Amino acid sequence: MPSFSWKGRDRSGQTLEGVLLADTRDAAVATLRRQQIQVANVREKGREIAFLPQISMRVSIKRVAIFTRQFSVMLDAGLPLVQCLEILGEQQEHKKFAQIIERVRGDVESGMSLAEAMKKQPAAFDDLFCNMVAAGEAGGILDIILQRLSTYLEKTVKLQSQVKSAMIYPVTVITIAIGVVWIILWKVIPVFAQLFAGLGGQLPLLTRIVVEASEMVARYSWAIALAFIGIFMAFRAYYKTYRGRRVVDGIALRVPVLGMLIQKIAVARFCRTLATLTSSGVPILEGLEITAKTAGNAIIEDAVMAVRKSVEEGKTLSGPLKDTKVFPTMVVQMINVGEQTGALDQMLTKIAEFYEDEVDTAVAGLVKLLEPLMIVVLGAIIGTIVAAMYLPLYTILGSIG
Repeated sequence: MPSFSWKGRDRSGQTLEGVLLADTRDAAVATLRRQQIQVANVREKGREIAFLPQISMRVSIKRVAIFTRQFSVMLDAGLPLVQCLEILGEQQEHKKFAQIIERVRGDVESGMSLAEAMKKQPAAFDDLFCNMVAAGEAGGILDIILQRLSTYLEKTVKLQSQVKSAMIYPVTVITIAIGVVWIILWKVIPVFAQLFAGLGGQLPLLTRIVVEASEMVARYSWAIALAFIGIFMAFRAYYKTYRGRRVVDGIALRVPVLGMLIQKIAVARFCRTLATLTSSGVPILEGLEITAKTAGNAIIEDAVMAVRKSVEEGKTLSGPLKDTKVFPTMVVQMINVGEQTGALDQMLTKIAEFYEDEVDTAVAGLVKLLEPLMIVVLGAIIGTIVAAMYLPLYTILGSIG
């Protein structure tokens, strides 16, 4: 019987290693799992076989949404939990996600609850997901909770795609414009500059500015590129700080048109998340804390945490929401009605649906607004460069005449 050296972790997270005898590698892994050991790798006769390596990148929310929908359908059909995870892991094309599902299955087989097993895999399952699964397991309605989760994740994916679609056009146009202007200044303007130098005479001010800009681009391209990279890195570092994130997010909320879109997205996300959590049996205080983390904006996150503190002191939800001055009056009034009628989760769902439609309209309006704006800006830039190059020619022709 061959021997296998192995490394892994026990349920407390302590790293273990050892040697055992088994017929095959799968048999060795199964033995270790029965001992509640999460296997990291197995080595046979000097050959190391990687097993479930550590996940370094997050799994996309779209993949998690598809997994959740399939998981809920299988459980609703009566398949055992472990068998569902095994099937989903085998058919998962994304290798990292397949490894995560396999880890979860192994932990569940060893006696751990599904929520606890998923909590150990933050690369795929966040706090919201794990808390809802825990509520579903406690209430014996895991299939229903997974259906709600899949609906929530699908709505979130749709919301993210809307935001991305709104940003793709301007980012693409701006990138192309920068590239075109850079090439013109780098390659085209120097040709005209040599021509003008041969003709002699005083160049117009606009032409001199463009020529000097061209010389700077040709001479200091590497320095300009490094400066842009440095500014970008400095901005990222500043945004990661507590104060920096709040300053930038506060400015973003005050930007015309874009700030209104950000607010609508945040409100839709807040209502959808809180509705999903409260309808699944998650306590309101815990739900508000999770919702704050998913707000996507530091100002709104602080506002939700302030509301949570007020609710913890015994106040209603609508009153503190109104005091934050972040949420629209209509949202506060509808939440107040939901609290009075005892249908808060239903009211939050209606608000979320309304604001998701509002985001659709706002994104379409933003794209329509950006199209002519980009055309005007690009036309002005290219027109200025062309005018700067033709002004000396008109001056020379005038002199000849």
